[in-house]
Amino acid sequence: MRDTKQMKELLPILPRPTRYLGSEWGTTIKDPATVTVRCALAFPDMYEVGMSYLGQKILYRAVNVTPRFWAERVFTPCRETAAILREHGASLATLESDTPLSDMDAVAFSLTHELCYTNVLYLLDLAHIPFRAVDRDASHPLIIAGGGVTFNAEPMAPFFDAMVIGDGEESLPAILEAVEQAKKDDISRSDLLDSLTAIPGVYIPSLFEDQGPGQPYKPLKPGYETVEKAVVDDLNRTPFPTNQPIPFGAVHDRLTMEIARGCTRGCRFCQAGMIYRPVRERSLDELDRILSEGLEQTGYEETSMLSLSTGDFSGLDTLFTRSFDKCASEQISISLPSLRVGSLSAPIMERISSIRRTGATLAPEAGSQRMRDVINKGVTEEGLLKHVKLLFDNGWQGVKLYFMIGLPTETDEDLDAILDLCLKVRDVAGPHIKRLQVSAAVSPFVPKPQTPFQWEPQISYEEILRRVHYLRDRFRQHKRVNVKYHEPEMTSLEGVFSRGDRRLADVVERAYAKGALFSSWKDHLRLEPYRKAMDEARLSWDEFTGPRDVDASLPWDHLSCGLTKKFLLTERERALGGKITDDCRYGACRNCGVCEFDGHVSTLEAQKDVKDIRPKLVFPQRDQEGEQPPYSVKKPDLTVKGSHFRLWFEKTGPAAYLSQLELQAVFERAFRRARLPLAFSAGFHPMPRLSFGKALPVGVESRAEWINVFFREDFDPAEVVHRLAATMPEGLRPFKADRLSMGKKQPQSVEEVFELRPAKDEETWRDQWKSFMEKDEFLIEKKTKKGKLKQVNIRPMVKEMAESDDGLVLTLDWREQYMSPLTLCRHVMPGATLLDFALTKTAQRF
Repeated sequence: MRDTKQMKELLPILPRPTRYLGSEWGTTIKDPATVTVRCALAFPDMYEVGMSYLGQKILYRAVNVTPRFWAERVFTPCRETAAILREHGASLATLESDTPLSDMDAVAFSLTHELCYTNVLYLLDLAHIPFRAVDRDASHPLIIAGGGVTFNAEPMAPFFDAMVIGDGEESLPAILEAVEQAKKDDISRSDLLDSLTAIPGVYIPSLFEDQGPGQPYKPLKPGYETVEKAVVDDLNRTPFPTNQPIPFGAVHDRLTMEIARGCTRGCRFCQAGMIYRPVRERSLDELDRILSEGLEQTGYEETSMLSLSTGDFSGLDTLFTRSFDKCASEQISISLPSLRVGSLSAPIMERISSIRRTGATLAPEAGSQRMRDVINKGVTEEGLLKHVKLLFDNGWQGVKLYFMIGLPTETDEDLDAILDLCLKVRDVAGPHIKRLQVSAAVSPFVPKPQTPFQWEPQISYEEILRRVHYLRDRFRQHKRVNVKYHEPEMTSLEGVFSRGDRRLADVVERAYAKGALFSSWKDHLRLEPYRKAMDEARLSWDEFTGPRDVDASLPWDHLSCGLTKKFLLTERERALGGKITDDCRYGACRNCGVCEFDGHVSTLEAQKDVKDIRPKLVFPQRDQEGEQPPYSVKKPDLTVKGSHFRLWFEKTGPAAYLSQLELQAVFERAFRRARLPLAFSAGFHPMPRLSFGKALPVGVESRAEWINVFFREDFDPAEVVHRLAATMPEGLRPFKADRLSMGKKQPQSVEEVFELRPAKDEETWRDQWKSFMEKDEFLIEKKTKKGKLKQVNIRPMVKEMAESDDGLVLTLDWREQYMSPLTLCRHVMPGATLLDFALTKTAQRF
């Protein structure tokens, strides 16, 4: 074991170090001396996935708005990073302050799906925190969970001190207030947990005793027999994070606006549509503010209007019309995910097609009308084909259709109907669609708790494979249609944990010990560790995926999302009878139990008297039937070149770990925040006119970097530097702007000067460099683009070497050939890493 290090001391040798910097624009940094409670928001997946998750951004804002609380972030490191941490004795730490998780007051996990469970233990393991709540004491942070799966997280219950079911942006700060009071009064951990039961949505697993399979959980605290979900009743009064950490790369990297929460379409397979009732829409004025402030503060070039069913937002056409001009004028794309068939009006399609036409995605979910009625999808074949024709008429070239297989009552005839529907969609396209492609994305059905299908069996792994192969064989016979499918292994595993009980905690722990990690990643998932763990725990896979008795106790009966068992059973009966239930926003109220609408009494006892638990809609009916302003936006000419600058900047500290690709996105968004209008290229996918010099190796600092940029307007050079300096993340400091000619070709440096400073073994590396400089030739082997090895003489690349007080000054000559300065140094100093020396560029010569 080497000397113990802090996590950020290892950045030079970590793969993808930008995952661990915590220096993004929009990050909240506080003085620990002024903070009373510190909370790590933990996401059990990698940075790129976690930074796409809006829920964490909402909680980050909700906690940090209180000056004395500090929410920091931590994500799941890759296996290579974990090995480096263990080798150097470093503990997993937060991004913002590099504080070990074990030193936090609370660690709050976002559990967004069941396949992340072993990753939770992985994070606790790397933080040196005991897995099980019973093994932790007051010296350990409070371990909390939130997210959709907490409506049945019994398989993870023994690992958590507390869980939050429902909306978390009010509950988490309330928990931290209780932690603050407990620290002040020096009360015990058990008393703290007892006090948390007064907060809506907080579930303390240790206050419910597991009485065995099929038996209800026994409440151990009088008056705490059922835990009801937390509800935010008015989204307009809930702060939304318009200023947020801008990731150095994410799967979904854009300004996501939550336009509504909840859905009452009543799809019987959909857990989110059941547990997040009632529907609460943000007002149009509030969304206008979020869009304007969000784009101004983040610099994003894309925005997304998000809800469980965006197309059902009652003011969608009005909202889109208001937003369109603002986005089109600045080359900002608008994304509308989660769309239902028939929910996009012709004016919206026309506007979207004028900005950007990517593939369209629709979710009929089932091929036959009979199956769509069983699941209450509310989509007809006629409506789907009409919607698709409108897409093709507006220039779309492809359509992706989402389907499920294995739904209750499904037959092979229903599978045939999936192909039949895809062929009809294909045939709707006219001859003008030259690159037509219709894709069917097929996912096996997983019965979810708190839904009408919670009692239904999941089809076996073998039957999933049979149905997938059945579809694949039939699709092969046709052109311009294809089928892709979700991994059957993932579905089978998800089915086990979805409706599991506390016995599965042993399975999670054993599977983790056997190497199960990142199970939601196709290339990482292995079922063997889970199957072996099930065998060792003497549990049956089929028991958890099989049918449930409607009269028996379920592991989640003590957790209430507000829906009554009577409502769920009624919907199950209607499903088996093929009966449709209308959306209660616009149809009859079915008295599900959540709402106080139309005189009904909500089952959410603790909140119904202090909150207005009813649907909150912008308009009483969807606005697409009304008249909208004609499409007449006047887009400015974004290709105009008003000025051209070479902007000089320093790249030091955490910014040294940004790659050239990451740096380009950082600058583009900083220019937008600084209101320096970029000039764009022409064409269907315009790109900002930016160009860099030679790429600086990751981990190498520079006091003399430059970027060339065209603006649409002219500016004073000093004004460019002044504006930009206020919008850059830590470590990037612009210090000079030189005017350039308007030509694309500009001078490039032929020499660069670097300072090399050793961390240790000073005499050894000095001798290595002196020996190198005394040679006329220093041959190395280098791979060509074709993969062949050739010998290269790197000695001429070092023009001069001089000693300084701190190390060496190297003048590198790139006239004949170029090599990464870092690679060159490693050839001269074999075996050395950036833990052993530091390299800084100090000048460029042209």
